[in-house]
Amino acid sequence: MHITIAEQLSDIEAGAWNRFPTRGYPFVRHEFLNALARHGAVGGDSGWTPRYLLAWNETALIGALPLYLKSHSWGEFVFDWAWAEAYAHHGKVYYPKLVAAIPYTPCTGPRLLLAETAQTETVRHALIETAKTLAGALNASSLHWLFTSQDQTVALETHGFQRRLGCQYHWHNQGYADFDDYLGRFTAEKRKKVKRERRRVREAGVELRTLAGTELSSREWRAFYRFYRNTFLEKSGMVPLSLGFFEELGATMPEHLVMVLASYQGDYVAAALSFRGGDTLYGRYWGASAAFHSLHFEACYYAGIEYCIREGLQRFEPGAQGEHKISRGFTPTFTYSAHWMLDPGFQGAVTRFLAEERGLMLRHREELSTHLPFKMAEDPTSAAAE
Repeated sequence: MHITIAEQLSDIEAGAWNRFPTRGYPFVRHEFLNALARHGAVGGDSGWTPRYLLAWNETALIGALPLYLKSHSWGEFVFDWAWAEAYAHHGKVYYPKLVAAIPYTPCTGPRLLLAETAQTETVRHALIETAKTLAGALNASSLHWLFTSQDQTVALETHGFQRRLGCQYHWHNQGYADFDDYLGRFTAEKRKKVKRERRRVREAGVELRTLAGTELSSREWRAFYRFYRNTFLEKSGMVPLSLGFFEELGATMPEHLVMVLASYQGDYVAAALSFRGGDTLYGRYWGASAAFHSLHFEACYYAGIEYCIREGLQRFEPGAQGEHKISRGFTPTFTYSAHWMLDPGFQGAVTRFLAEERGLMLRHREELSTHLPFKMAEDPTSAAAE
């Protein structure tokens, strides 16, 4: 076995990359990562400089790790601005740092891609240690793994990384027959609220359709992108992803795309784009050109839940943040990241900080779970425990 470093995913054969078992997780597919580079979301002056670690057995690719050298912390959703300020306060430089992450994508999934061979554990160890060595060679302050799966987080801890807890709000399928069956598990008050929100959308004359990626034409993509662009300009003044990026995904991986489109008097007025994995729906982007009461909840949450029930998907991750999701049945669920600082002094400080933060997060999730809308006997909170 030997390990190489690639700066362009286009140099790697797509079939070899996509053969890694990932349980259908769409964001590590060759098509997705390569489209990010082809349309300027990574590389160039984006602040995301790719460094893909590749493990080979003779001529076969048996392991991979998407890494990025970062000159900022935008697009990560695991916030470390205070760490950068602490470095500056002590006369040290925090950037560049090295991250194992999917750019602009706060969705839990595999970061280490490993073929199922007799060498799997050896490859895992080698890629993690090579990433640490690379961080030093690139004069990075630190190495961060973002939105890691629980098993990969545990493996990273054995290599000296410190676990950090985050919290998102995920929907878990308890074998519901349909949306009414799902609402039947709510308390009467919460059930009436959801029904009222859905009714208001219909009464406003807004019509919704849920389309697969194969059903999306250039008209739908242009409408979606107009909404997406406006949303990002209003929130941050920057738009990280281009229309060409989304259109390329529509052409190369349509089986992973699900779009909810809202129309009013024949014109598109809102859209929500999700990605479908093996057993999970990932809600990612939303935008609207007009304000309709409860349309955001309908397009981004309720339509997604209906889709998961109909398609037999087990989980719906509707995106980062948003405590308002709890009253609609999304359970507070831990997310994980893992961190290693090259400076021993700062590593100790981060270790202490994260230990205290974990205690706060445990209490925070416990408190949030008391606001779930389910009847006590139907409370599925345990489904989110990890």
